[in-house]
Amino acid sequence: MSLSVRILGASGGIGPGRRTTSILIDDDILIDAGSGVGDLQLEELRRIRHVFLTHSHLDHIAFLPMLADMVYHPDAAPIHVHGLPATLKALCDHVFNWVIWPDFTRLPRPDQPLVRLASVQPDQTIHLDHRELRVLPARHTVPAVGYCVSSHDGAAFAFSGDTTSSRRLWPALNALPNLDLLMIETGLPDEMEGMADLAKHYTPQNLREDLALLEHRPRIAITHLKPGHEQAIRQQLARSPHHTGMIFLHGDERFVLDANGARTRAS
Repeated sequence: MSLSVRILGASGGIGPGRRTTSILIDDDILIDAGSGVGDLQLEELRRIRHVFLTHSHLDHIAFLPMLADMVYHPDAAPIHVHGLPATLKALCDHVFNWVIWPDFTRLPRPDQPLVRLASVQPDQTIHLDHRELRVLPARHTVPAVGYCVSSHDGAAFAFSGDTTSSRRLWPALNALPNLDLLMIETGLPDEMEGMADLAKHYTPQNLREDLALLEHRPRIAITHLKPGHEQAIRQQLARSPHHTGMIFLHGDERFVLDANGARTRAS
């Protein structure tokens, strides 16, 4: 079976036409729950059964509580929220706490909540129907991971999450049997390297160096460009040997992955 990848949001900030990170896999899996989730219709929201969080920062979790609120019903099927233990703890402490938002990890009943938390660890593999999700290591200012989603026919999509250069990420990517599409962040331009180092984001120079370590030859999709710096990042990444075919994501891009690789599908 083919794998559908729909980019709901890919911006490093907000503003007209900008949505923060969220990716819809097929019609039932979200990777991150940024503001891009807000463009889904109610029936699309109701089909989401799993949310895989890369980390706890607001631009990646902001619409998870709204999603829970929109689909809530005493008999609603549960939403399984997967993340590192530190990420899930942050959700419980700071979001689902009856102060910021109702605690959907205990509603409608503590023994049958709408939001069911499931911890993950790097290198773990989760099987969901015809798909396999592998947890990838990442390096950010808070505990973070990325994810690879693959189908039974071998099609594979990987997302770095928010990360800077990591000695563990690239061996993990190279160990994958196949990789058709890699979505990786580049948050700030080279002249802001000091800030990027503090915030643990890639710059174009850092990414150019690390892409040389990649043994697969997937389509490269760049995400998380900070508003106001998009043009500089694009120009600096143009110097990369991987620039040919590189995609700069805006949101609502759609890809179909199958045995023939990654194809762009019209919205």
